[in-house]
Amino acid sequence: MINNEEFIKRLQKVIHYYGESASSFAEKIGVQRSSISHILSGRNKPSLDFVLKVLSSYPDVELYWLMNGKGNFPKKESSQSKLPIETENAKTQLPSELPLDHKSEGKAIERIVIFYKDGTFKNFEQSQ
Repeated sequence: MINNEEFIKRLQKVIHYYGESASSFAEKIGVQRSSISHILSGRNKPSLDFVLKVLSSYPDVELYWLMNGKGNFPKKESSQSKLPIETENAKTQLPSELPLDHKSEGKAIERIVIFYKDGTFKNFEQSQ
């Protein structure tokens, strides 16, 4: 059984961390604004569906941290990540681990762009 007051504090931390309002947070996870309001006020407890929507929309949220405060938020980065992590849309040098000599129909990779569901992107360019 989760402690509802502590869950509310952790949910508020997630909302604040991403710079969301309760309304924009509700929209991003696909629930009605009243659902967020009722959970944050303590009127309703979060459903499993609600928790899964939060986890699906915000991958840096760990299940055990959100539910009972154990674990980390945001998730700690894997040391095996090969792409550099950035907070803003900016150009970055491609890491040397990528197969930059890969040819596709005689063409070399010049840059890679990763698009995220929240509308942001990262642009990785090969150094000359």
